[in-house]
Amino acid sequence: MNPSKPPDSDPRPPLVLSPVDTGAFESARRKAFWRLLPLLFISYMIAYVDRQNVAVAKLTMMHDLPEFDNAVIGFGAGVFFWGYFLLEVPGTLLVERWSARKWITRIMFTWGIMAALTAVVRTPMQFYIVRFCLGLAEAGFFPGVIVYLTHWFTPRDRARALATFFVASPLAQIVSPLASRWLLPIGVDAAGLEKLNMAGAEPVPAFWGLVGWQWVYILWAIPAILLSVVVFFWLTDRPRQAKWLTPAERESLENALENERLLAAGGKRLTVLQALVHPRVLLLAFAMFCTVTATYAMEFFMPTILKDWYGLDLNNLTWLIILPPALAMIAQPAVAWSSDHFQERRWHAVIPLLLAASSMACLPASRGNLTLTVVLFMLVLAGAKAYMPAFWSLPNLFLTHAAAAGSIGLINSIGNLGGFCGPAITGAVQKATGSFNTSLYYLAGSIVVSATMIFMIATVCRPGRRDGVG
Repeated sequence: MNPSKPPDSDPRPPLVLSPVDTGAFESARRKAFWRLLPLLFISYMIAYVDRQNVAVAKLTMMHDLPEFDNAVIGFGAGVFFWGYFLLEVPGTLLVERWSARKWITRIMFTWGIMAALTAVVRTPMQFYIVRFCLGLAEAGFFPGVIVYLTHWFTPRDRARALATFFVASPLAQIVSPLASRWLLPIGVDAAGLEKLNMAGAEPVPAFWGLVGWQWVYILWAIPAILLSVVVFFWLTDRPRQAKWLTPAERESLENALENERLLAAGGKRLTVLQALVHPRVLLLAFAMFCTVTATYAMEFFMPTILKDWYGLDLNNLTWLIILPPALAMIAQPAVAWSSDHFQERRWHAVIPLLLAASSMACLPASRGNLTLTVVLFMLVLAGAKAYMPAFWSLPNLFLTHAAAAGSIGLINSIGNLGGFCGPAITGAVQKATGSFNTSLYYLAGSIVVSATMIFMIATVCRPGRRDGVG
């Protein structure tokens, strides 16, 4: 009769970790950061501009195309996320199993083409089709890069690497309005500028038969196409393929990354299907959905709220709406550095979200005080951006390899549907009530729900567990 095993015994063999040369590893991680992150940063900034520049171009676009009203523009902006939803998971799996370099090259080239085609739309249906195809083209880029960074950075550096990448989105929100305000007057006469409340702008004749809003789409599409070529020749899929690392650096970085995967999985891997239906993955997806619902609604309607509440012209409005992303550019890397330094993810995701929610809830009471309103918008966006590095570090605490890649794609695809729902709900409630107040309270509550779910999930996501899921 076999003696009974102690209740805390583990029948699986102990994990065997590979040796890591500390000096070579430190050198490799520095080289990887400066080789990969600048190009990924610029690429994401262009992607975010091409996704969001309809919010800027719509001012003169609606003037030139009578069929285009706020409902058409809002629906077309949201249709992007339906195309985005369809190819997120397959695209992310291709990054894990095939080639990030080749897949990102394809993405950037096709999204550049579709972004440029927006300049030739003439009917709402054409606009909807192009926006849907733009979502299809860009699908897989954002989660693909997140997966790609796990091929190069251990948990020690991952939040910092993610923050460097993520901060491109608030920078895009600064660069796009500043650049586009010089393009929009093209092809608009003095009377049109006065009607559009573009104080201080000078009339500029149409160039090559194209007007301002068309140039907004075309000139921001060109960098995406050019960068697709740079990505193909500059990025490297895995450390073992990097000729710009020494043999010792390649081996040490590969060993460190494999050790991390073994510790995270405890020697057991979930299948992609198991990961996609894992309760924590689904909760993370819903948590992101709630946050994105609020974030995109705020980004889309912040200029409208400021204009309605304070009667600002385009010039003053432009300088005010770049202040929230400017603060987010500081907050995001600062929180990421703290998260990496303390190796803590839960509170570094939850606290920024609670700051965003409380600031959003205070916005209705700030009406009449422009300074306070802008400060609150700054805190909302800073919190809604700063949570991201810690949040996106969570899936790799309980999943590895293709399972992690598939889950990241699913989380991002479901989460970004909030980009359709948030503006649609906010616009509908405002139309029904004649005020943004109810919408702002709803968006604040949505962020609180997200923070609560992340708190509950993160309490059980710990690296190094032997059960394979956290």
